[in-house]
Amino acid sequence: MTAGSSILAPCLSFVAGISSVSSLLDIRSLVPNRQRNKNSGFVPFAPKVKRSRVLSGRHTQRNLSPCFIRIYCVASDAVETALHVAVIGSGGREHALCDSIAQSPLCNKLFAIPGNAGIRACARVVENIQSHETEKIVEFCKQNKVNFVVVGPETPLVEGLVDKLTEAGITAFGPHSRAALLEGSKVWMKQFLKKWKIPTARYECFRSSQLAKSYVEKQQFPLVIKANGLAAGKGVIIAEDKTTADQAIVSMLDETVFGSASTEIVIEEYLKGEELSFFALVDGLTVVPFGSAQDHKRAFEQDLGPNTGGMGAYSPSPLCTEALENEIIQTILNPTVQGMMKEGRPYRGILYCGLMLTKDGPKVLEYNVRFGDPECQVICPRLKSDLLQVLYKVATGRTKDLKIEWNDNLWSLVVIMASQGYPGAYKKGTVIQHLEEASKIKGVKIYHSGTDLSPTGEWIATGGRVLGITGIGHSIQQARDKAYAAIEQIQWPQGFYRKDIGWKCLNLETGSR
Repeated sequence: MTAGSSILAPCLSFVAGISSVSSLLDIRSLVPNRQRNKNSGFVPFAPKVKRSRVLSGRHTQRNLSPCFIRIYCVASDAVETALHVAVIGSGGREHALCDSIAQSPLCNKLFAIPGNAGIRACARVVENIQSHETEKIVEFCKQNKVNFVVVGPETPLVEGLVDKLTEAGITAFGPHSRAALLEGSKVWMKQFLKKWKIPTARYECFRSSQLAKSYVEKQQFPLVIKANGLAAGKGVIIAEDKTTADQAIVSMLDETVFGSASTEIVIEEYLKGEELSFFALVDGLTVVPFGSAQDHKRAFEQDLGPNTGGMGAYSPSPLCTEALENEIIQTILNPTVQGMMKEGRPYRGILYCGLMLTKDGPKVLEYNVRFGDPECQVICPRLKSDLLQVLYKVATGRTKDLKIEWNDNLWSLVVIMASQGYPGAYKKGTVIQHLEEASKIKGVKIYHSGTDLSPTGEWIATGGRVLGITGIGHSIQQARDKAYAAIEQIQWPQGFYRKDIGWKCLNLETGSR
């Protein structure tokens, strides 16, 4: 299923610009004057644009509260060249996005704010502005005539970066802050799921550690305990017994180990089954499937150790059949997008559904309001469509004729190389050698997430998750072999990685023969 799945068919097509100030420039009309200049890397384009006018309308539909809509169209003289793009963020996800966007003929200039040392190969890095510095980002975009912004991390989305860019007349890919609450608050998200009858685990919310501990005494283990707010993927504890549950409750509520993110917690039943990451592009009204993946959250082999931001992933997931995809769209995605619209929080951007495939069907574990990391590093290499064109069409409500094309029979698998000690304390500044040799292996991409160059020109580690080594092949085994072959070339004694990424998929393939 590649075409958009309309959830509000009776709605007039121009309504897609709900509550955003954005250019409705048809990017298909941007035709290159000539090939890229070898010196500059970018050339101007000749847009063929019809002048638009401001439209306003009112729309009602059965089961949908009346809403007033104003659509802002940017006249042709507001866009003199192809897109000047800024990608917000500094991780491997942003490196993957920049790498793909830079290849688009629609990209005239590409900035990464703040970016990282590895991203310098494909974009201008603006390292003096951080991703949470909203006002500085908006001002930079104005000064540099940036007309399209892709927001990578969740924090600036939740804090309202897209809102501010919209107010400044700059088109942005990503939800506004009111819609980003789907990830920003697990309590709100669970209440939303319950209200709109979207399948998820049974749960209760607590602010008092005493009440929380009394509750777990009456429950069956294991239980899942989650911090309410953003915790960089580390705010989830799977408690196998009451002692572990009590420790998690005290550390979150009383010791506020995650700061304001853990002043309230969710305790939910442990769902059994296989996990699946499912992605969809949403323009407020329409859902367009955008691939599947399976990630590996635990730090060590065989899914042992603490939760991390992700130690590896592969795409596509063999679990995601066409029938399952349709079920996910009908029972989860469409009700979610409809519910957000009805609550006055129209969702636009990428919607990443973390699902558990249970015996009763798929259930929502979590929503992420941005591309996953490291899932983005396996989705982008498989994409045949122009990523920049796809994102711009979604951001400007033009998904009616959007079709996503994938490279046939292509698999990708990423292994994360992390600093020893991650997700706990780790040493910075350790030297990484032979990255160039590893990158020369055919079918390998190396995405940087926590690196820098030393004064002597050596690659050094500056973060917890440092590198994403992606292998691309015509089978999961081939993709996996390429990723690990590249890792064998890299010398970094102070780093570690999981040696079993993709093991579940390989077991499935073996079992199906």
